[in-house]
Amino acid sequence: MANRNSNQNVVPQAQKGLAQLKYEACQELGISMPQDGYYGSMLTKDTGRIGGNITRRLVQIAEQQLAGQTSQFR
Repeated sequence: MANRNSNQNVVPQAQKGLAQLKYEACQELGISMPQDGYYGSMLTKDTGRIGGNITRRLVQIAEQQLAGQTSQFR
């Protein structure tokens, strides 16, 4: 099935890292990823949990990076 996702990554090279985050989130939550890459048959609840987990981890990464840079601004 063709990918109908209209979202564009600001940094195209980040696609591999985002796919890895999705895979890790699924493993942590005990959700099996569809082998064909089509998420349309998954429960909305499960896809929401995956997205929430990824968002939480991205915020955590950003906070850690900002915490390391705060000494530069003082």
